[in-house]
Amino acid sequence: MYMINNTILITGGASGIGYELAHQLCENNTVIITGRNQEKLDKAKSNLKNVHTFQCDVSNPQEIINLYEAVSQQFPELNILINNAGIMKKIDLQQEIDLLTLTQEIDTNVNGVIRMCTQFIPLLKQQKMAAILNVSSALAFVPFVSTPVYCATKAAIHSYTQSLRIQLHNTKVKVFELAPPAIETPLINEFDASEQEGMAIMNVTKLANLAIEGIKSDKKEIRPGQSNLLKMMSRIAPSFALNMLNKAYISAHS
Repeated sequence: MYMINNTILITGGASGIGYELAHQLCENNTVIITGRNQEKLDKAKSNLKNVHTFQCDVSNPQEIINLYEAVSQQFPELNILINNAGIMKKIDLQQEIDLLTLTQEIDTNVNGVIRMCTQFIPLLKQQKMAAILNVSSALAFVPFVSTPVYCATKAAIHSYTQSLRIQLHNTKVKVFELAPPAIETPLINEFDASEQEGMAIMNVTKLANLAIEGIKSDKKEIRPGQSNLLKMMSRIAPSFALNMLNKAYISAHS
């Protein structure tokens, strides 16, 4: 797929992977980024070319509807949707926790992606060439137990994206999945030093470049670095993969 002269919407585009994708794509494309924090959006806009911003919390259905109305009117040529917005929480499932807080990751990481796709698919189908890229995670294949809900959301996105791809196979909308390994973004700070042992942490610039190259070559499931290994191990030796990924947690709680 050509990655020039597109109009691209990236959720969660003010920081991390979303920002780096915007940075690498904005030179030759029109890029729209969304996020919850207006200050971060303004800073990103000032640093990047050809970038437009809309404040939007994808966990809120009405804000997605409002976003669609604005984008479809101002950018009717939108042809690529990148669902990148996500949150991650370390949760001890044995402790009492507010029930709304417990499922916040589902609201953003799963419901947000599904609603964004459903809302924007009609516009994407009008274009001569279009694509959806859903960002899952290497943890979709083997969960990291200290972030149980996050991992479950990414497994859900992996499954959903497979179904979406087949349902859209007779349309002009291509469906891609990016499953990043551990990346140098603020999310990695959620893990302490012992948990990061054995992680091959990838530079976010490299990750974004590999993602774009994957789309260019029509690679439907983009699994950089350790993501590819984790998927393979989840099929060959799932119990071994689970125990190896979580050995620090198991040791600390034995």
